[in-house]
Amino acid sequence: MTDADDLRRRTAELLAAHPPAATDRLEFLRARFDAGLAWVHYPEGLGGLGAPRSLQAVVDAELEAAGAPDNDPRRIGIGLGMAAPTILRYGTEEQKRRFLRPLWTGEEVWCQLFSEPGAGSDLAALGTRAVREGDDWVVDGQKVWTSSAHLARWAILIARTDPGVPKHAGITYFLCDMTDPGVEVRPLRQITGEAEFNEVFLTGVRIPDTRRLGEVGDGWRVAQTTLNNERVAIGGMRLPREGGMIGPVSATWRERPDLRTHDLHQRLLTLWVEAEVARLTGERLRQQLVAGQPGPEGAGMKLAFARLNQAISGLEVELRGEEGLSYDDWTMRRPELVDFTGRDAGYRYLRSKGNSIEGGTSEVLLNIVAERVLGLPAEPRTDKDVAWKDLAR
Repeated sequence: MTDADDLRRRTAELLAAHPPAATDRLEFLRARFDAGLAWVHYPEGLGGLGAPRSLQAVVDAELEAAGAPDNDPRRIGIGLGMAAPTILRYGTEEQKRRFLRPLWTGEEVWCQLFSEPGAGSDLAALGTRAVREGDDWVVDGQKVWTSSAHLARWAILIARTDPGVPKHAGITYFLCDMTDPGVEVRPLRQITGEAEFNEVFLTGVRIPDTRRLGEVGDGWRVAQTTLNNERVAIGGMRLPREGGMIGPVSATWRERPDLRTHDLHQRLLTLWVEAEVARLTGERLRQQLVAGQPGPEGAGMKLAFARLNQAISGLEVELRGEEGLSYDDWTMRRPELVDFTGRDAGYRYLRSKGNSIEGGTSEVLLNIVAERVLGLPAEPRTDKDVAWKDLAR
C-alpha cells in the first residue's frame, strides 16, 4: 500500500527526472500526472496511485518546496472540481483516459451547461432537447450563467431526452465539444461591469453517443455527483486563517484606526469568529471526503460561504465610508479568474451578491439541508409524477 514515505520517494524521482527549473511547465505537469502524483487517490493510469486522499498534501508540500509549477487550479476549477469526479465515477475507460489528463494539466478548460433561463433553481425543469439520430444526439436549447464558456474547450451538459416522463427521469448527461458547429457563446455583463458568465446557445449540435456519460435517462443521478462536488468546491475551499473576504477587512481595521467604531468592532469580531468556524468546518468536510463521495453537507458549507461573503463585504464598505463605494474599473472585461481580494472594496461588495445564486441558490440549498441533513419533511411536490411535457411553463 502506498504510504507517505513511498510518495516522497516517487516525488523525488519525478523531480530528479524533470527538474522544475529546466523543464517546460506543461511537460512537467504531464510527467506528474503520468507518475500518479496528480490526484493520488485516483486509480493508477488516471493520475493517481489508489492512495488515501489525505496523502495528496504530502506530494503538494514536496513539490511546492522544490519550486515545481502547479496546474493553476483556480483557472481550471470547473474541470477539477466538477467534471473530473463525475467522469471518474460514470465515464467509460476510454472517456477517462481521453479527458482526465488534459483536464488536470489545464490543456483543456471545462465549463458547465446546466442552468437555463427557465430552469435555474428548478434545474430538473430544463428544456434543452437532445434527440437521437443514429449514433449521434442532436441538441437544441439555451444555457445561462455559464462560467468560463468563452475559454472552454469542453462542457458537461444535461439535456432532456424523454419529455414523456417526469422531469427528473428524462434527462441524460453529455460531454459537449464547445468548438462544434452550432455552439454560440455570448457574454453576460454583470453588475461589476465584467462578463465572466455567459449564455450559450445550442443549435443542431451533434454529440456522438460515445460522449454520453451514464445511461440514457439517468442524467439527474449523474448530475448529483457534479452538483455535490460543485458545492464543496465553492464553499469548502482550503484557506489559511484570515483567508478569503475576512482578510482585507481585518487588514483595513488594523491599518486604519481612524475608521474604527465600537459598533463596527463588535460586528467585525462576530464575523471573524464565524469565518474561522466556517474555515475549520471546511477542513472537517474535506477530511470526510477522504472516506467517500461528497454528500449534502456541502450545501451547508456553500450556504455559509455566501452569507459570510455578503455580510463581510457589506461591513467593509461601511467601515471605509465614502471610499468604500469607489470602484475604479467598470470596463467590459472577460476575466479568466474571479479575484475577490485583489480588487476594490466596492468590487467585493457587488460581486458577492452573486454568491447566493451561483452553485445553487441559497433557497434551494436550505431545502437540501433541511431534508437531507436534518431529516425534516420534504416540501409537497405536485409535479412529482407528471410528465415534463404536461407541466405548465
